Amino acid sequence: MTQHTDVVVVGGGQAGLAAGYHLRRQGLDFVILDAGAAPGGSWQHMWDSLHLFSPAGYSSLPGRLMPAQAGETYPDAGHVVDYLTDYEKRYDLPVQRGAHVHAVHRDADRLLAETDAGTWRAKAVISATGTWTRPFLPAVPGRGLFTGRQLHTVNYRSPADFAGQRVVVVGGGNSGAQIAADLALDGNVQVTWATQRPPRFLADDIGGRALFDAATARRRALDAGRTDTGGVASLGDIVAVPPVRAAREAGLLEAKPMFSRLTADGVRWDDGSRAGADAIVWCTGFRSALSHLAPLNLRGPHGHIPTDGTRALDEARLHLLGYGDWTGPASATLIGVGRPARDAVREIAQLS
Repeated sequence: MTQHTDVVVVGGGQAGLAAGYHLRRQGLDFVILDAGAAPGGSWQHMWDSLHLFSPAGYSSLPGRLMPAQAGETYPDAGHVVDYLTDYEKRYDLPVQRGAHVHAVHRDADRLLAETDAGTWRAKAVISATGTWTRPFLPAVPGRGLFTGRQLHTVNYRSPADFAGQRVVVVGGGNSGAQIAADLALDGNVQVTWATQRPPRFLADDIGGRALFDAATARRRALDAGRTDTGGVASLGDIVAVPPVRAAREAGLLEAKPMFSRLTADGVRWDDGSRAGADAIVWCTGFRSALSHLAPLNLRGPHGHIPTDGTRALDEARLHLLGYGDWTGPASATLIGVGRPARDAVREIAQLS
């Protein structure tokens, strides 16, 4: 049976909830379809020691400040899950769990969202599926030869899983630095941290608000045809959260250049040097989870869907929210997703 609504939101994480808040304020009929079994989006799957870059007051969705976490300046992932769960209830957002959307099709003047829980027909779709379900693994030579354990950021939980082992952490971004620091500070793991280029740490006092402001300034400059400010990337790649600073200051976070290949028992560099490894943790990023939009045939030559703000250029009834700066400044962050969510909903409200 096909159900009808004004707007289908695909994904019930932070971006989907921000969209729901603004849809509620506009008085539109909508449903949020979430493949997960519980609230919290990807935050419920993060590693044990993860904390936000900023205090709770600078990590909030529209309409509801995140409360401070007792004893913590920077809230942990569990606190974020609690906040998102409360947010969903506070605004009575119509989230359907276990509703995996596997395809969105055109249907005359409407869009059809086909799910495991039935089909929805709507005048607009907001895709807010994020990236967590699409971890990226680089094609490094010898990856199939390595006999140890290989896992991505999405599978990492704590140093206890690697006690007494040699672990190579790959990746020069926040995840790589934080996981390398987490393992190194534990004291029971031998860590090698490999990065494509020397790590670039942001100033120690830079937090989430400054990152949001930098991303916003870049988007405004680009929209106005001015010189690209570089945004967050101009400040560095790694936010120096307390554990990262502690590991760095203790001399435990020294990065080596990226190795050239994996061997059966470790990694090897071009100069012939080697490092033994029992496990590789690939902190190598993600790709946008957009397979459900394939029937719309919107992707460009590099797999990107061209947008004007959040609206797909070739499908005015589709908005993409929370995938990064290309769908709004800092839109993949808690503090940054509210503004593009508001703009997307305003555009949708104008559709006939």
